[in-house]
Amino acid sequence: MTRRILPQRRHSETFEIAFGGLNRSHTITLGFYENGALGEVFINGGKSGEVVEAIARDGAVLLSLALQYGAELDNIKSAITRDEQGALSSIVGAVVDRLSEAKP
Repeated sequence: MTRRILPQRRHSETFEIAFGGLNRSHTITLGFYENGALGEVFINGGKSGEVVEAIARDGAVLLSLALQYGAELDNIKSAITRDEQGALSSIVGAVVDRLSEAKP
């Protein structure tokens, strides 16, 4: 497997998403390849140094690497942890669901 590196200058989109009933939202930034394919995800939210913020940031790094190595978003979505009712267990899962719903 070969990692597809993103160009230094790339199109990006930023949006906010609420998760888990928290009084604050998370800011999501997406980076794209020249062909419009998603290549990186950043998740920022919470106070710096909080465990939840670190887990979200690390999850975004792993998601980005999976995409850069060719993993399909639908495969990632099917592997995300959910509870017995199908509700997402993490902000990373919420981001993946939102991205997969937005796909053309």
